Amino acid sequence: MASLRLLIVDDEPLARQRLRDLVGDIGGYEVAGEAANGVEALSLVQQQAVDIVLVDIRMPVMDGIELAQHLRGLATPPKLIFTTAYDHYAVQAFELNAIDYLLKPIRSERLATALAKAQPLQAAQSQALQPLQQTRDHLSIHERGKVLLVPIAEVLYLRAELKYVTVRTREKSYLLEDSLTQLEQAYPDLFVRIHRNALVARAAISGFEKQRMAEGEEAGEAAWVVLLKGIPETLVVSRRHQHLIKAT
Repeated sequence: MASLRLLIVDDEPLARQRLRDLVGDIGGYEVAGEAANGVEALSLVQQQAVDIVLVDIRMPVMDGIELAQHLRGLATPPKLIFTTAYDHYAVQAFELNAIDYLLKPIRSERLATALAKAQPLQAAQSQALQPLQQTRDHLSIHERGKVLLVPIAEVLYLRAELKYVTVRTREKSYLLEDSLTQLEQAYPDLFVRIHRNALVARAAISGFEKQRMAEGEEAGEAAWVVLLKGIPETLVVSRRHQHLIKAT
């Protein structure tokens, strides 16, 4: 029987080495790789088969909670076990929602038990972890069975279109299955609403200009638009949100 393949995710090299040693002592498992943060881990999971991910909660670049949310978007998500050195509230949340975790320093017997019963993160469990999650630094874009990470800092605007949200960066546009209202609530300091269907990154606004509209609801009328840094595209500011122009 083939060994189950593990990915160890922790920003501390010594912690990764300890887990690697423990896994070796238990037997029946193969360490397929290591990652120092969630971004590295997601890339590795999409490059090779991984059965179980051992992931630290607090890490730079992308923490374990955010990584878990992104992994759920994969066609075949791996099983998850969280590790933590502290955070009483995180431990309590895991226990209440039957999410397995390992408290550092990790003991061999406890690790063996956790590995034997590891499961993929379920939707209800994912929702339960959201209060523990620091602000997401990346958006998950699903394309051709893959999960692409788009850094929030690179997003110029978010625009609702039918059941999708268009995510625009300087280089490309993506489609995201998410709620514009939820995104507005998640990033109140980064984005400002200029229309019922559009949020613009505050840092991406280069100015405002009045233009005569050629199409849409405002066709033939003069309307204020947002000028964006780095792209020639403009976005209409609705009458309801024109107070933004005076405040900027």
